[in-house]
Amino acid sequence: MFEGLMENEMVQQGMGYAVQFWDVAKGWLLSPAAWTQFGLLIGSWFLAVIVARYVSGKLTKVLTPEPENMGIVAKIRRFLLMFLPLLLPIFAFVFTSIGEQVTQSLFGSSSVIAFGKRVFLFLAARILVKQIITEPFLNFIGRFILLPIAGLYALGLIGPVSEFLTNTIIGVGNIRFSAMAIVRGIIAGSIIFWIGMWGNQQVNGYLGKQPMRPAMKQLSIKAAEIFIFGIAFLVLMNVMGIDLSTFAVIGGAVGVGLGFGLQKIASNFISGIILLVEGQATVGDYVELDGGEQGRIIKMLARATILETFDGRWIVVPNEDFITTRVVNYSDSGSANRYEAAFSVSYDTDINLIPDIVEAAVAKHPEVLTEPEKPDCELRGFGDSGIDFAVEFWVNGIDDGSKKYTSDVLFLVWNALRDNGIEIPYPQRVVHFKGPMPS
Repeated sequence: MFEGLMENEMVQQGMGYAVQFWDVAKGWLLSPAAWTQFGLLIGSWFLAVIVARYVSGKLTKVLTPEPENMGIVAKIRRFLLMFLPLLLPIFAFVFTSIGEQVTQSLFGSSSVIAFGKRVFLFLAARILVKQIITEPFLNFIGRFILLPIAGLYALGLIGPVSEFLTNTIIGVGNIRFSAMAIVRGIIAGSIIFWIGMWGNQQVNGYLGKQPMRPAMKQLSIKAAEIFIFGIAFLVLMNVMGIDLSTFAVIGGAVGVGLGFGLQKIASNFISGIILLVEGQATVGDYVELDGGEQGRIIKMLARATILETFDGRWIVVPNEDFITTRVVNYSDSGSANRYEAAFSVSYDTDINLIPDIVEAAVAKHPEVLTEPEKPDCELRGFGDSGIDFAVEFWVNGIDDGSKKYTSDVLFLVWNALRDNGIEIPYPQRVVHFKGPMPS
């Protein structure tokens, strides 16, 4: 029954608007002043066509840059060229405004002229959406928000529609909004967050070009993103008329949750920020955890850091582990690392020759460095089967995966010893028999 009454009320309201429209149209058709205003509208339009063509031609010649010119001034000129189609409705609006003053002074009425001005503004909005705005999101906003508003304004219905939406209350539990607040929030939210996304892209591009450590650069980008969208959220709440003090209770509840149930998540999040600020470990570093796991950092997330081992496995490590446990960072002080390759020679060898032979052979490797130290061959001990040596060398990188430096060095040692006639021993045993030899 209530729905029937609402339907009848809406029908009656629609009939009232129809009657008003018919009265206005009949007054226009039977009034000499209205016909005079129609004539002024038509004259203003044709005059605007002539003037717009002339001015557009002149501005096109002035604003069109050379095709190869890509400077900032040339970009501004190309940007201004896009708005030349708006000259026609703008000139029509200006000439109509002049005609409005004339009819108002002669007849004391300018309702037809005022309607024509609103129509010209609608045409300007339509040209703006159809021909000028090419960005997909802004074009979507223009088609489904700007054009309907401009159409309602042209028909003189913007006031009744706004009043209807303001008086329509929508409730969700104990929270109540007017339909106008929701519409205003959708429109403002779309525009505000698009501006936020655009601003975030500009800031990311600017920070990406700055000479900063990757960790600080990533932290700066994230902080700028949080700041921009935080401001956008606060502005949207203000536009919608929502009291921000209502979020104090929610903030308190979140604080209690972080203090009890989410303390691990909060600890990992804060540890991640500390890692980014201090730069103890960053993307690309090769690290060894306290438990023996080794890998290269490929991602640093808010809660955890992801390591990739040389056999292709991913290890997800909570950020807190990098703060509270011992972590060896092979890349923290630079990319150079020292390794050693062990070998043995026969007891029949003149061991005084070994260091020069091995060091010269290892130094020929293209990846072996001379700084901070040259290859160094050291005597390590006297074994059961031979004399033990080891050659120490420095390289840029990690001895694993595709870079098997120790293997390459052992090949060089083998070939150098063989070329100099030096024997690499193998295990030998002497067997003693008690009593007579077996037959």
